[in-house]
Amino acid sequence: MKIIIEPDQFNRTLKRMTHEIIERNEDLKRVILVGIEGKGTPIAREIAKLILQFEGISVPVELIDISAHRDDEKKNLTNKSIFLNNVDDKIIILVDDVLYTGRSVRAAMDAIIDMGRPAKIELAVLVDRGHRELPIRADFVGKSIPTSKDEKVICDFNEKKIIIK
Repeated sequence: MKIIIEPDQFNRTLKRMTHEIIERNEDLKRVILVGIEGKGTPIAREIAKLILQFEGISVPVELIDISAHRDDEKKNLTNKSIFLNNVDDKIIILVDDVLYTGRSVRAAMDAIIDMGRPAKIELAVLVDRGHRELPIRADFVGKSIPTSKDEKVICDFNEKKIIIK
């Protein structure tokens, strides 16, 4: 087990990513942060808190359940995400902990497009570990970590650490 990001660096990384989001999105009132259910949601909430702290603008955070849009055996057709905010003509920033094959991101984009037509969808991830199976890349990356397919990247939001097993 190897610690890749310690708590101090974890917090600095989130702040840097938040500043990048602010710089690239002039109209933050059109932004909706969408956490991919599980580990993306607390990260999205933290980025929203930082945007409020830095800019004084409250950005909505939504949770997306991608299980109905998966392309593997985990498919669950009964789960549907319902957003409180309309996605039409909004800038959607998908947030997840680790970008690996790109399949979860594709499922999340499909789920969002089922809800409406956003102006743009961007992707923010704490770790990009490579090994893409789909042509997907993150717009905002905390850290790129080359890994083998046998390794597992664990983002522990409570401990503010990223570990490779």
